[in-house]
Amino acid sequence: MTTHDVFRYDVPAEDDFGYSQAIRSGELVHVSGQLAFDEAGEFRDEHDFEAQLRRTHANMDRVLDHYGATRNQIVSQTLYVVDLRHHAAAAARGNLAYFGGHRPASTVLGVTELTLPGQMVEIAFVIDARLPA
Repeated sequence: MTTHDVFRYDVPAEDDFGYSQAIRSGELVHVSGQLAFDEAGEFRDEHDFEAQLRRTHANMDRVLDHYGATRNQIVSQTLYVVDLRHHAAAAARGNLAYFGGHRPASTVLGVTELTLPGQMVEIAFVIDARLPA
């Protein structure tokens, strides 16, 4: 039987919805949609897209740190953005700032709403641990 490395923040939402933040399967790590939770598990920056994006990227880094991975090992991401037409430029700027010269496969979806009131962005991604850091 294969043992999977599971990562959790231990926030109530994980038990309420029955999920983990990430799970390793072989050399791939599948990461649930990250959002603007702070270290105490509180949702922050309601209705502030750029602040939520920065905090979401910080949470992505927390997952990467757990697996000893870097941003260069992210092979794909899916961004869910409320009011995409309004936030597309800010999403692009934030993405370029976060990844620098690295270019993972990306899909950006405009959605009408996300799970939490005032939530404007969520990012799911996949890490390939075989790639050089």
